[in-house]
Amino acid sequence: MSDEGANKRKASDLFVECLESEGVEYVFGVPGEENLDLLESLSDSSIKLVLTRHEQGAGFMAATYGRHTGKAGVCLATLGPGATNLVTAGAYAQLGGMPMLMITGQKPIKSSKQGRFQILDVVDMMGPITKSTHQLHSGDNIPSRLREAFRLAEEEKPGATHIELPEDIATEETDANPIPASLARRPSAEEKAVRHAVEAIANAEAPVLVVAAGANRRMSSNMLREFVDKTGIPFVTTQMGKGVLDERHPLFLGCAALSSGDFCHRAIEDADLIINVGHDVIEKPPFFMRDAFDDPKACATVIHVSTKTAEVDPVYFPQIEVIGDIANAVWQIKEALEPQPHWDFTRMLEYRQAEHDHSKPLENDTRFPIFPPHLVRQVRKCMPEDGIICLDNGIYKLWFARNYTAYLPNTVLLDNALASMGAGLPSAMMSAMLYPERKVMAICGDGGFMMNSQELETAVRLRLDLTVLILRDDAYGMIRWKQANMGFDDYGLTFGNPDFVDYARSYGAEGHRVTSSEHLTDVLAECRDTPGVHVIDCPVDYSENDRILNHEIKELSAQL
Repeated sequence: MSDEGANKRKASDLFVECLESEGVEYVFGVPGEENLDLLESLSDSSIKLVLTRHEQGAGFMAATYGRHTGKAGVCLATLGPGATNLVTAGAYAQLGGMPMLMITGQKPIKSSKQGRFQILDVVDMMGPITKSTHQLHSGDNIPSRLREAFRLAEEEKPGATHIELPEDIATEETDANPIPASLARRPSAEEKAVRHAVEAIANAEAPVLVVAAGANRRMSSNMLREFVDKTGIPFVTTQMGKGVLDERHPLFLGCAALSSGDFCHRAIEDADLIINVGHDVIEKPPFFMRDAFDDPKACATVIHVSTKTAEVDPVYFPQIEVIGDIANAVWQIKEALEPQPHWDFTRMLEYRQAEHDHSKPLENDTRFPIFPPHLVRQVRKCMPEDGIICLDNGIYKLWFARNYTAYLPNTVLLDNALASMGAGLPSAMMSAMLYPERKVMAICGDGGFMMNSQELETAVRLRLDLTVLILRDDAYGMIRWKQANMGFDDYGLTFGNPDFVDYARSYGAEGHRVTSSEHLTDVLAECRDTPGVHVIDCPVDYSENDRILNHEIKELSAQL
């Protein structure tokens, strides 16, 4: 008897085998009829399907899985409207450096009797927001296309990839087999580049370290900590670099949450050399380079340490580039560099002390509705050292980025890349799934929360333990603030809200309403210590944002 055809199986079965070969644990999504073969294949696999209430929530969860683990998270949608609903999450992962694979269905491509119903060119649509996008034309091509999609999603800079699996391809018979991942390591930085960097740092008078988005990877944290401890060079983080190093460190100068003029920006201006680790163009650097011909004294030397060469623009044109695996590059520099007696960080540390002195009385302001600096302080006191906060997007993000002390990597998940609203709750849900032993809190404005609030049902169904802190100002507060700053009348940015306590209970979650500053402390502790999904309605007072963030901080730091 011939063995020909003995290994034949449905292409959708092979597709799932390839996902298992890549170590996929979850597929998040909203399936449609074009995904039914794949759905059946998933039902007989080791992979857990997490059914969400909207494709965007599925995409945000998959991206957050990638952010935490370094492995591509996987999400699923049907054709047409299902695929378009993944676009925001795809862009979120792509800009934010989060490995993710999007899988979408499609009508039969070899013969179809439905005309153009629901049919868009999804592959073309995904092109600008992914590292790769491909429509499968044969079941035999599934192993190579999936292996390539995962490879591209996970290599530096991580991001989104997309595969379209048409209905008729999913039902094909194939005897192809999964392709295992190859052993690959990123190249090490070139020795001469490291030597130039070490010489420049040693000869500087006041070097400073900037930890940016690309440094927020496994191993980089350990090497950067060793670098700071050995050299004694102070450090600043960008928003996406927050948590890479423990911010309780005495050499931490602050997070560059504001565009300019904050105490940490003044500290950077005092440096004559900047070691910029993991700079990503999605984040504006917390300093502007100046042309040495215009003002030689104002031109600090910038060392660019990253996996890729710098993208030069009018304000960023580093003089030295150390290109290769970031952790290895930092280790090489650290091993060759000794602390120098002529380094002087006095002014930098004075700026940091001034920031502490300015923040302390704000944190103790117990007015009601809750004052943002006091809110940040109470959340920090409530959360354990390894607790995870997941920020949606709104003006409160500036306060948390600037004032919340991060102790460990990936314990402050915020998005300073696409900066999409609606990601806070799904991101927290994914964090709670991955780390059920840790405390997780989503922090959302009322506008951002309502964009994916339906995922409360998903969180309750999955029996997750998490707190959702809704900061209510009954408006799109960030834009309303900018509207006022630009001299426009208050128009078009206020709205009404449901009763969030009743709303939470309608999904089977617990609802809580904050009635005073003291009550906030008690509610946060109760939600932290009680299993289940908890939703907190917390009124906030943003009336001082302009005075403090736009004027007071910048004026005080300029006086030093």
